[in-house]
Amino acid sequence: MEQAILQHSLNVDWSRAQFALTALYHFLFVPLTLGLSFILAIMESIYVKTQNEQWKKITQFWLSIFAINFAIGVATGIIMEFEFGTNWANYSWFVGDIFGAPLAIEGIMAFFLEATFFAVMLFGWNKVSPKFHLLSTWLVAIGSNLSAFWILVANGWMQYPIGTSFNLEQARNEMTNFLAVALSPVGISKFLHTIASGYVISALVVVGISAWFILKKRHLLEAKKSLVVGASFGLITSVFLFISGDESAYQVTQKQPMKLAAMEGIYEGEHRAGLVAFGILNPKKQIGDLEPTFLFNVTIPYALSLLGHRSADGFIAGINDLVYGNKERNLMSIEEKIQKGKTALDAFHTYKQQREAGVSTEDLQVYSKIVQENMPYFGYGFLKDPKEAVPPIMLTFYTFHLMVALGSWFFILFIIVLYLAMANDITRFHKILWLCVWTIPLGYIAAECGWIVAEVGRQPWAIQDLMPVKIAATHLSNVNIQISFFIFLVLFTTLLIAEIGIILKQIKKGFESH
Repeated sequence: MEQAILQHSLNVDWSRAQFALTALYHFLFVPLTLGLSFILAIMESIYVKTQNEQWKKITQFWLSIFAINFAIGVATGIIMEFEFGTNWANYSWFVGDIFGAPLAIEGIMAFFLEATFFAVMLFGWNKVSPKFHLLSTWLVAIGSNLSAFWILVANGWMQYPIGTSFNLEQARNEMTNFLAVALSPVGISKFLHTIASGYVISALVVVGISAWFILKKRHLLEAKKSLVVGASFGLITSVFLFISGDESAYQVTQKQPMKLAAMEGIYEGEHRAGLVAFGILNPKKQIGDLEPTFLFNVTIPYALSLLGHRSADGFIAGINDLVYGNKERNLMSIEEKIQKGKTALDAFHTYKQQREAGVSTEDLQVYSKIVQENMPYFGYGFLKDPKEAVPPIMLTFYTFHLMVALGSWFFILFIIVLYLAMANDITRFHKILWLCVWTIPLGYIAAECGWIVAEVGRQPWAIQDLMPVKIAATHLSNVNIQISFFIFLVLFTTLLIAEIGIILKQIKKGFESH
């Protein structure tokens, strides 16, 4: 028995590692697609409006970068969707009716839209009218972002499952309110914050590559124009990123308080909670002990309460409050939730047994009612220890704060670049230009940190409160998962190296060749 448990635990770990690998690589390609598509549309709009051939040349250069990234991003995205069926079959069965709907709409509506007009955008310069080509470019941008919307609706439902009911006959969840799922506040906030990060990364890429051309004294006029468009787009979307981040923090506070506590390293709940601007966690700190939480920290007074409750007096629950309960704040302990979850599971198993034995529908309703009453805690019934409900605190805390710090730096950089480009001769500021070049990878690091916060911060849940990750995994041979993990590692790394190589080759050619 212990050997089987250990085997399944390894199975889950390898499945998680494989999916994390695929998701992290996929998100190296997605942000550039989301933002560069709109930057292309803006540049081409300027060309169509002014009939200045230089803007056509600029648009075509950035289109070549977009096309390379788009093709490789599609490949990793398709693999990730297949992994739900191969590695997470229990998850797919339990919520396939809900999770599959947004992904199906994404494929039918959004992906076909962007794929169809992508061909026109890439190959139709001399085959269709300038206005129709411009329309195609805008439709590709809209389609790319619609794809993100439906995917993040699905992910948002995993973080905050609503609009569904549990079918005891089939042992799976079914959608009862499509609009509730599609317009979930968590899904919407995740979508807005994710596309905003993609826009900022795309702006960093445009600004950084343009800065490189200026440093090399090549295509100066095209590079300056690209830099101004990129920095303007980046500055506007950085503000959008902060606003969507504020909404995201509010939703996390309301719907996933344990994630927020881990993000901020809060063990004891407090009124008028401050936001940690910078801090070093105490590695000796454990849940329930009296060790100090931080070795060092700088806090902005009242800021976290304002973010989480729109009130400086708001109460932010700590990890200890959530694990052990807080009657004063009407917070149930994890132990109580585990008992309710076990009650739901026991009633569900009894329901199945009684149904197979031919018990009347009226008698079955007794067990059905018990399951439905305790369904909000269904997933807790699979936990053995209350501390299992706490995500990895250090990883969540540091990735969150690194993401915020980098996002603040990008905002400052866009202001500096735009000012120097508009009010001075930016070609003289070599250090700033080199900063633009070296900031490109920081944008991707910030985006990956954001996904780590979103996904690691909600552990142990595949579906918040309803299904732990350890139950969601398929019972596969560890050897099979390990082999496919390393195959994907080699494949994705090769694709990434290939993309970087092709993009660098395209940059070397410059604006004259497409």
